[in-house]
Amino acid sequence: MQILVAGGDGFIGSRLCAALADRGHDVTAMSRSPPEDSLPDGVEHATGDVTAYDSIAPVIEGHDAVVNLVALSPLFRPKGGEEKHFEIHLEGTRNLVNAAEEAGVDRFLQQSALGADPKGPTHYIRAKGQAEELVRNSSLDWTITRPSVVFGEDGEFVKFTKLLAPPYVTPLPGGGKTRFQPIFVGDLVPMLADAVEAAEHIGESYDIGGPEKLTMAEVAKLGHGADGRSVNVLPVPMSLSKIGLSALDYLPGFPFGSDQYRSLEMDNTVDHNDVSAFGVSESKLTTLKEFLGLH
Repeated sequence: MQILVAGGDGFIGSRLCAALADRGHDVTAMSRSPPEDSLPDGVEHATGDVTAYDSIAPVIEGHDAVVNLVALSPLFRPKGGEEKHFEIHLEGTRNLVNAAEEAGVDRFLQQSALGADPKGPTHYIRAKGQAEELVRNSSLDWTITRPSVVFGEDGEFVKFTKLLAPPYVTPLPGGGKTRFQPIFVGDLVPMLADAVEAAEHIGESYDIGGPEKLTMAEVAKLGHGADGRSVNVLPVPMSLSKIGLSALDYLPGFPFGSDQYRSLEMDNTVDHNDVSAFGVSESKLTTLKEFLGLH
């Protein structure tokens, strides 16, 4: 297949491009600017901005499949404000879908997010949920994947947790009891490649998590433990955290705000782990502890 990966030079995208190329596909990674590092062997690059339809429509022509991995992080407040989530996730998806339909593309893989909801509590969750609706209502043969947080080399999840929870004595909202089900990027990418290739995944949405559910406090202890440092969590009532983080909405350049507080109120775990749809067993997935080299 001729496959275009929007966001193909990113943390997940570069690895997916390499996997698809290894499977014999002709792969193009599309991003707003040339990648800083060299792309995997056999992967071409094209310049395109999902918020500018005219820049992506010519690039999509001639492809059999489009993968949308373009995303802002839910962990940090975007430059330009939380409305950026709608510009990138919703309108960007709209442009990709419209261009794919116009070009006669067959397959469309939408990387969404666990808990995506058109009426959800954060800008990120609402934008992702509304983008899913666009994809489902399209004429494309679509698949939607909703992973929990993804970790791996150069990933931001562990770095974010260590930033929010410094070592030794660290105050955490609600004692850091918010739960995540982190999945290793090396485990996720083959599932995404399968989702593009196999017809059995057309019209399906998958909630994907890793092999264990960890609280933020546990992630912080593992992350700092890999650096040889300890963490003693000091619980901060959620009501006080809300006041503090909401006030930071008005502090230019600060990476956290009220949306990040609201995200810490919600567990990021699956009710049913759809990794089984890809012939994968939870017990075979990489744990965060294994990735960090802790035994």
